[in-house]
Amino acid sequence: MNNLPTPAPEALAHSQRLQQFLVDEIRDAGGWLSFARFMEQILYAPGLGYYAAGARKFGAAGDFITAPEMTGLFGKALAAQVLQVMAASVPVILEVGAGSGRLASDLLSALESAGRLPDRYFILDLSADLRQRQRETIAASVPHLLSRVEWLDRLPERFSGVVVANELLDAMPANIVAWRDEGTFERGVGINESGSFEWRERPASGALLLAAKEIGEQCSLPPGFESEISLAARAWAGEWGHRLEQGALLLIDYGFPRREFYHQQRGRGTLMCHYRHHAHPDPFYLPGLQDVTVHVDFTAIIAAAHGNGLELLGYTSQGQFLLNCGILDRLAEIPQGTPDYIRASAAVGKLLMPHEMGELFKVIAIGRGLEDPLVGFSSGDQSRRL
Repeated sequence: MNNLPTPAPEALAHSQRLQQFLVDEIRDAGGWLSFARFMEQILYAPGLGYYAAGARKFGAAGDFITAPEMTGLFGKALAAQVLQVMAASVPVILEVGAGSGRLASDLLSALESAGRLPDRYFILDLSADLRQRQRETIAASVPHLLSRVEWLDRLPERFSGVVVANELLDAMPANIVAWRDEGTFERGVGINESGSFEWRERPASGALLLAAKEIGEQCSLPPGFESEISLAARAWAGEWGHRLEQGALLLIDYGFPRREFYHQQRGRGTLMCHYRHHAHPDPFYLPGLQDVTVHVDFTAIIAAAHGNGLELLGYTSQGQFLLNCGILDRLAEIPQGTPDYIRASAAVGKLLMPHEMGELFKVIAIGRGLEDPLVGFSSGDQSRRL
């Protein structure tokens, strides 16, 4: 990793504390930790994990840039879909994993301009650091609307309205499976003689083994194929079948339908790490200082939700969804030739173009009790691919 930026001494010390924490947990567990548990700890361990500590993560000064950070037009376009779902259900929004708070600010501003503010805007984020940043972002952008925002510690028992999650599922802990000649194995983390992390395998079992067998049969995987299965993302999607009374989940993330996710060209999976705008595949590097993600198997998401009574309302690329929601009309409202227009136009191009974020990122809508087709999927719906 010689080409990656060197962390500051205090950041390196923080990473070393998390590494020792993980070493202790692995030893207490008998020398082996599932990768799902390892990923959970490096991202969410209280006071130590990537999302639970104070490092700056979003935007030019962080490790990656999300769509809301690129341009406010993302939130303005998404507002068109949010408005439709609120009108057909309840004027309440729940954003899960709200990042810096930029999307919340942009959505609230756009909905106010449309004269259709939600009664409440709930945010569920377990990071105290991010909650504070979200509060500051909203207070700086739409201070008069801050009173409508409420932070939650857990999913509501019952909910009607709109659930928004942008780049949430990719950060949920995932197990890693290897389909080998001698059987199906779960890849986990151990400690080598020098005290460093190393990959170790043991036979897969339980729900993970059942999921792996189903995927192997559906996708005809060759021996030696390795990839991720996120039981956590499946469980989260399925849980909404018990909680959502009326409305829709709008989930935006990078991923594929199952047959593309488990394609032979991706024989080593989709695991990727992000550090200071550099992407690399080593999850053991600087724990606590880098993001660790996996792509989303959208077939698994809708299967889990449908199994608990929810309907698939639409699935398409982010580019097509934003076009359907009128992002070019929002861009046209900015005077052409101005610096604001030039910046916004460049950002919209990245959001829409297939070779940028337009095709890799997908939008899936799952819900209950909605009759009319959703505007975001009015053209180019790809639900059949799931």
